[in-house]
Amino acid sequence: MTTHRNPVLEKQTKQKWTEGLQFLLPPASLAALANSWLQEDCPGLNFASLVTGSAPAQAVLWAKSPGVLAGRPFFDAIFTQLNCQVSWLLPEGSKLVPVVKVAEVRGPAHHLLLGERVALNTLARCSGIASAAATAVEVATSTGWAGHVAGTRKTTPGFRLVEKYGLLVGGAECHRYDLGGLVMVKDNHVVAAGSMEKAVLKARQAAGFPLKVEVECSSLKEALQAAEAGADLVMLDNFKPEELHPTAATLKAKFPNVSVEASGGVTLDNLPQFCGTNIDVISLGMLTQAAPALDFSLKLYAEGDIPVPHARRS
Repeated sequence: MTTHRNPVLEKQTKQKWTEGLQFLLPPASLAALANSWLQEDCPGLNFASLVTGSAPAQAVLWAKSPGVLAGRPFFDAIFTQLNCQVSWLLPEGSKLVPVVKVAEVRGPAHHLLLGERVALNTLARCSGIASAAATAVEVATSTGWAGHVAGTRKTTPGFRLVEKYGLLVGGAECHRYDLGGLVMVKDNHVVAAGSMEKAVLKARQAAGFPLKVEVECSSLKEALQAAEAGADLVMLDNFKPEELHPTAATLKAKFPNVSVEASGGVTLDNLPQFCGTNIDVISLGMLTQAAPALDFSLKLYAEGDIPVPHARRS
């Protein structure tokens, strides 16, 4: 029986899923983060507020570089702290073609400007990560590979929730959110435990039934030892593509139920070389470490006069 794809339905389903990602974010965490960011930017006196005063004002949010829009809940949370209202013109996950009007913000003038830079920084960073993630997913799927593109735990301290959320909007996987997400046994754990077998045994005991155990391996020998000891996932770390695929094939032939992750040295340029039948997950630290921020601006305007900024020059 032939299954016919419905691109329109697929697009609608994806959009609904993306818009629903906001429900993953605890309101208390959003408020706490927004408050901490605002306090960091203005811990004391705000002398510039005397220039603007508290008269009602309005501003337009413009996107000036191409990419994927991500971070609306954080932008909202910042301006909610300042008694400002945000009206969005584009849904989360939208493809941005500059220059495009993204949202309008209304509130006291001094509060609009107090939240401006913090909100723009957060939106720009989150959108940049979503854009890189979307590109990675597109590159991987274009090869016919059906595995998972994932981020890593290489995130900015204090900004992880934003960056992991950006990965999801871009269509990638979070990987583990924190140390409690799964039990990861790395080379240092093996050294501390005394052997691969002891390390994996202790990890299995700690994981119990709810968590999986993943083991970082740098050779076929280690991968086979990890699988034999009971690992659910084996990470083949820093393997060159020509070494990765035969190693994964040998491992899967003996342990077909073990998932294989490729990690280390993967970029958007060489990503297709890591895609293969025996690879289940490809993780890229660069999605959170090296993704360029998108360019947004927030411009106050008088009624009937909305200035349009220039697109960002590459």
